[in-house]
Amino acid sequence: MTTTITICDTCKRPGWAEGDMGLTDGERLAQMIEAAARQSDEVVTRRHACLMGCGKGCNVALQAPGKLTYVLGDFRPEQSSAAAIVEYARLHAQSKTGQVPFRQWPAAIKGHFVSRLPALETDAKAGHEAGPA
Repeated sequence: MTTTITICDTCKRPGWAEGDMGLTDGERLAQMIEAAARQSDEVVTRRHACLMGCGKGCNVALQAPGKLTYVLGDFRPEQSSAAAIVEYARLHAQSKTGQVPFRQWPAAIKGHFVSRLPALETDAKAGHEAGPA
């Protein structure tokens, strides 16, 4: 199964306006993640305009059907960040639940977790617990 990295391509870190404004910081990081992800059949990428984590830009989300979703942020648009994000996504893809043991986390991922969301139930597992709409 593959893991999708959703990359916010509108993120702007503090000081962005004083630098080269040709690309947002999110676009820069997206380019690096996309290049790194080409090395793995277990990871795909997509871009999205604004993941609403502006206070912690640059932001990404790691998702796969039936697995935990992770939102990570406060990355700099650097190769080391991109490589660590893709490596964690690869490990997420290999995990049955999406949870990766801490000892396997790439060092550049630590301290960047914003939230962990429970997996959505698949149709086969879905119950009728929500009640009437």
